[in-house]
Parts: sequence; structure tokens; C-alpha cells
Amino acid sequence: MITDLSDPRVELARQTVGAVSIVAEPTLPPRLLCLADAHGRKYFAKQHENRERYVRETIAYLTWGRHLEGHAPELIGRQDSTRTLLVTAMSGSSVETFAPGSPEEEQAHHDAGVVLGRLHRATTVAHTGAIGADLAQRLLGWIDRADRVELLSATERGSLREAADALAGTLMDSAICHLDYQPRNWILGERFGIYDFEHMRRDARIRDFARLEFRRWQAAPHLRDAFLSGYGSPLTGTDQRLLERFGAIEAVTALVRGHEQDNPALSAHGRTVLARLS
Repeated sequence: MITDLSDPRVELARQTVGAVSIVAEPTLPPRLLCLADAHGRKYFAKQHENRERYVRETIAYLTWGRHLEGHAPELIGRQDSTRTLLVTAMSGSSVETFAPGSPEEEQAHHDAGVVLGRLHRATTVAHTGAIGADLAQRLLGWIDRADRVELLSATERGSLREAADALAGTLMDSAICHLDYQPRNWILGERFGIYDFEHMRRDARIRDFARLEFRRWQAAPHLRDAFLSGYGSPLTGTDQRLLERFGAIEAVTALVRGHEQDNPALSAHGRTVLARLS
């Protein structure tokens, strides 16, 4: 990874806040860089490879960030030509580092529910049909990708196609969704904060629960309770059935990504979710 003064992330930071130094953060993905200015204030600079995700994240900060006031970084600089963003760093600890079963973990899920509820209530459109049809097409696309590398049995394929048919015929609430809402993108300090808005767009409101449901809450239902308490409304029977259908997207996406990235853990997760749905 380039981290000298020719790095677009460093250049953007220098143009925006003045002289900066690189802060070593070994756990950050390569496209992210932590920087500090002359006063010790920290920032994150992110360079996107994908222009669509750069545009989506920029729009999220500029358009939807007002609903997350105080709970999201502030976008203070961007450079369209290099697809680079500069945001403030929030103080606190990654929720991923909290011990399972700890009070801090439960508090983070409660606070995550509060913040997501605020975003959803401000942007929800009730009972639209276009979202279901779009999600059905996305699911069918993932099924086709899985079929090309022979990841599905005939029974599994049939179960996934049934889920796509059900989605296509379902009216559902839409809202502005984070779509990667899970502890790796949460931070908890004096207040709760969320990062990573590159997937944010209007989608089915309940989809923002899917990764938590299938990656966290199955083994820790008390975290679901804490989250929903903060969110402000329980999952109805209709919500739960819809969430199960979104599990089909979670399963086949994990299978394909696991195969493409040679990631056995992700593939195993896909198989686990798929078995639950069959």
C-alpha cells in the first residue's frame, strides 16, 4: 500500500486539514488510512476502487447523514478524480472487540437499534411493490452465479427460487438502509457511531436486520431483544417471514463470495443459512 505523500488519501488530507502523519492501524483494510493532523485530531481517508460505491457513499454523507447527526463521521473532504473521501474519526472502541455476553456488547446493540430506528423512521415509504420485484431479480442473479460454479443442489435451487417468487409478489416498507449493519461497522465510546456507507441506498426496511439475524442473533437472542428495544418496535410476524426470505439472499451471496474469495468461513455461513431455509 502506498502511504507516502503521493498517496491520494494523504494529498487530500493535506489539502483539507494541513500537515498530517500516518497513524499505524494494522487491522484496517488496505483502502483505508488513519491520519492525524498537527493538533492530534484523527481522520480516516478512504479510496474506492469502484466508482458506484464512491458515489453512493458520498451521497450518503451529503444527503442522509443529517438523520445520523452525532452518530456518524463528518465528511470533510472528497476528490472525485481519485474516488477518495476524508472523514473525521469517532472516538471509542470497535464493537467487534467486545467480549461476547458483555454488558458493552448488549449496550451497543441497543444503541444500534436507536440509531437505525431514527434513520428508518425519517425515510420510510410504506408498502411499495417495486422493492420486492427488484430484490427478486437480484436474488435470481445470485442464483445464476452460484449455478455457473455448481454450488447448489436441485433442492437448494428450488428453495431459493421459491423465495425469489415470494419476494416478487410482496409489498414491503422501504427506507434508506445501511445494508452492512453489523458490529464491524459500529463504534462505542461516549456515544454510539457507525461507519461505512458505501452500500447505503433505499431498500426494504427489514433488510437492515438480515446480517444481524443470520450472523449474530441466532446464537444470542438477548442481543436481538436489546436491539429491538432501542429500535422502538418489535418484529411482526410479517416482518419475520420477510426476514427469512432475505436469508435466501444472505445464503447465496455468502456461497458465491466464499467461493470467489476462497473463504471457507463465509462459504460455511452460507451453507448454514441455506440449511435453515430448506
